[in-house]
This record gives sequence, structure tokens and C-alpha cells, in this order.
Amino acid sequence: MSLAVSAPGVPDSTAAARPQGRRGNVRGWVLVVALLIGIALLSLRLVTTAPSLEGVLNPESPAPGGAKAVAELVRQQGTEVEVVRSRTAAGAALDPGSTLVLTDPVALTDDAVLDLLDEADRVVLLGTSARMLELLDLGTGAASTGAGGLDAVEASCDRPEFADTGGVQAERMFEPADDVDGCFRDADGAAALLVAEREGARISFIEATRMLSNRHLAEDGNAALGLALLAQTDHVVWYVGSLEDGDRAADTPATLGELTPAWLTPAILLLLLAGIAAIWWRGGRFGPLVAESLPVTVRASETMHGRARLTAKAADAPHAAAAIRAGTRARLATRLALSPRATAEEVADAASDRLGVPRGSLHDLLGGPAPADDRELVELARRLAELETAVWAAQTERNRP
Repeated sequence: MSLAVSAPGVPDSTAAARPQGRRGNVRGWVLVVALLIGIALLSLRLVTTAPSLEGVLNPESPAPGGAKAVAELVRQQGTEVEVVRSRTAAGAALDPGSTLVLTDPVALTDDAVLDLLDEADRVVLLGTSARMLELLDLGTGAASTGAGGLDAVEASCDRPEFADTGGVQAERMFEPADDVDGCFRDADGAAALLVAEREGARISFIEATRMLSNRHLAEDGNAALGLALLAQTDHVVWYVGSLEDGDRAADTPATLGELTPAWLTPAILLLLLAGIAAIWWRGGRFGPLVAESLPVTVRASETMHGRARLTAKAADAPHAAAAIRAGTRARLATRLALSPRATAEEVADAASDRLGVPRGSLHDLLGGPAPADDRELVELARRLAELETAVWAAQTERNRP
């Protein structure tokens, strides 16, 4: 075998080629470092600038909890759906006759919510809360069904747009106020949808975060309910709120990035580059590799004794018996002029013909069950040795002139 070692002295051709190879390594490391930095900067930019597609009933999210499916369904009815992510943009996008769609605006104060709703002629709230019920004076909560605790309820109201919606699996029921219409009522009179007129604006209030999601839109009459709520005007402004847009942001704690000093990020990048440079510097090879022949000779007896000691230490009588039988079969096959690959049955048949003894006993001896302990192993070895001696003597007698 051969062993690769570093040689202190090399031919001139190899020494001349070394600087060129090192320059190639330097260029390769520079490209790798530049690529890693570029990927890190691009990922940081995407994370900080790309709009989030998460959240409940996001009209741009194809996730199971998003509302992209119902938004596309409304667009197919000829209604323009405009998605905005700030209160200012929502107010600027609202035209007379437009519909403002939003979920529970948890990031906005009461005054900010009222100011936003005052700018719309038609409002659809798809997320409910006790705060919004009280703020808009729509009624009180009746029962929460969770993920489907009630049977499907029918529209059962005088609003014509809900006449053909069919039954829906209500998520939450309400007791409407005196001046509020309730639709999708149950046997107790509680309603899943509240419709009210407030200061010239029509407000529809329903818990539909599950019904109008991508996952459940095709169930019951959910799709028809979505069209009845959102496709009644030519223009829909869908406000997707966030904590950054809310006027409660001043009360939120500072983030880790805001608390760290400005020099921390450049320092981390500098340490990263220094670590890469140290790896390249200390990871360089001392010189080219050369092959040196190192012949190794191991005596067969050492291998045999080593394997025997391992077998004895493991007390593996079946394995030792298999090795003894294999050696006996090989030697008998040579003595009986058989193929080295002859099976135990073939060797036993040939030995039986040569010695004139029954084949069955030799079959068991050369290929029978393995011994269970050392005593049976010793007995098997003794009988195999006697068989070899008898075949050797018979062959010698046959060859004698």
C-alpha cells in the first residue's frame, strides 16, 4: 500500500506550479465570501421590505388561514379589490359607495377605529370582539361555537343579498340590539351576522375568520356568504392592519434591533470576515503530496491465531464450528479431486464412496447443526480430524503401487 506524506523537497516543475494554485485558491475563497455576503444582504432586504403574507384573512395569502380565494372570487364578479396596509392609504382609497373590509382592528384605538369607519359608506367587519360590539353599540355576545359546535343556520332575515346563501356553520352568535338586524339566526333568536346603520354608514359584523378562509371557503354556503358581504359594490378596499400601523405603537416595547448600537452589525460582519480569513490562512497545505511505498507483510499464522483468540473470547461455538467445517471441507475437496466450491453434501458423498461408510453420518458431520457449547465443539473437531486422517490414509493406500 502507499501513504501520502508532505515532502520537504520537490521538483522544480511542482514548485513553479504552487504559486499559481495558491492564487487560484485565493480567488475561490474571495468568490465564496462575496457570494455569502450577497445572499445575506439580499435575504435581509427581502425580510425587511416584502409584505407579510401571514395573518388572519389576508387577501393576498394563499395559506390555509388566508383569504386569497374569496378575494379572487369577488374579483370574478366584476368588483375591484384593493388591498391597503395603512389607515392613511385606506382613507385615500375609499370612494363614495366603496366597501371597507377589515378584521378586528386590535392595533387601533377607539378614536382611530371610529375615524376610519366614518370615511366609508359601507363597512364589513370579518373579525369580532366584545370591544367592537360595545364601541359600535351592536349588541352582546351570545355563544362561541369554536370550530363547529352548532348546526348550520340559514339566513332568515329580510336582507335580499343573503336570500340565496344557504346554510353556514356559524363561528359565533350574538344578541342584536334593538336597532340592529340579525341574520343567520338559531332557534334561540341569536344571530351570526349583525347589520346596522350608523351615521349614514352600513356596518356588517360577523365572525368569519374560519368560514371565509381558503381552507373552509368551499364548505356549506361560505362562498355565497362572502359574495353577499363583499361583492355588493364596484370597489372594495381591504385594510390589512398591523402593529406598526396602529396608534398604540408608542406603547409597545422597543425591539432588540432598536436597543443595539449602530456599530454592532458592522462589527459582526468584520468578525465574520476575520474568521473566514483565519480559516483560509491556517487551513492551507504545507506542500504537494507525494506517494511513498510502504510494503507491509503479515504472517498467516498471526492472522489465524488472532481470529482464534477473538472467537474463544466471544465463546462463539457455532462460529468456530463453521470455520473448522469450512477448512475440513476445503482440504477434503482437494484430497478427493473435487472443486474448491464443492458443497458439504458433495464432499460427504465422495468421502463415503472412498471410505465405504454411510453417507448420512458424513452429511451430519460436515453440514449438520452447529454445536451448542464448547464440549460439543471439541467433539466435532475430534471427529472431523479423524475423518481427514481416514481419507488421507485411504487415498495413500489407493495410490500405493
